[in-house]
Amino acid sequence: MKIHNVLGGILGAALLAHSAVANAETQTMIVAGGCFWCVESDFEAVEGVLKVESGYTGGHTKNPSYRQVSSKTTGHFEAAKITFDDELVSLAELSAYFWKTIDPTDATGQFCDKGSPYYTAMFYQDDVQKAVFEASLADVEHTKPFDEEIVTPLIKASDFYLAEDYHQDYYQKNPIRYRYYRSSCGRDSQIEKLWGDVASSHYH
Repeated sequence: MKIHNVLGGILGAALLAHSAVANAETQTMIVAGGCFWCVESDFEAVEGVLKVESGYTGGHTKNPSYRQVSSKTTGHFEAAKITFDDELVSLAELSAYFWKTIDPTDATGQFCDKGSPYYTAMFYQDDVQKAVFEASLADVEHTKPFDEEIVTPLIKASDFYLAEDYHQDYYQKNPIRYRYYRSSCGRDSQIEKLWGDVASSHYH
């Protein structure tokens, strides 16, 4: 009964989100999933996603540099802003996909990257997005194939600062280095251990 209620909530939230942006061509979604190079490559592989930009958000330093964020003193997450066509892919679908690209049980970072810049989070930009994210979190808590607690928070969005140009589409500009980093960091092996055989692991 609870699962049916959760699914009903997801559908209702998705319909509400679609209604709210019926006249818009695109929406944006902001998430943190550890290394933003990996978040970019995962989401740019999804049909309907138009653009993914790496950046910093959630902290207290204005216009931070990568060096500042990496010092773990700014409070910023490495994050990604995902621009998508909501007629091709919904916010609810992208939210469900997000969970299976990360380890949401790790409160210390992601894979080989530890510390505050690599924490996971979903940043809602309005009440509609908050409802969709809450429904998605409730669903994954009921359906996850592991026992560990999900620790990824839902946070109200604040200023998003674009990362330096060399970080944008890093996986395309430096494919060999990117693949080595992703493999040696153990991202895909841990994701498959948690979630099983998922689509994101086959994009790389």
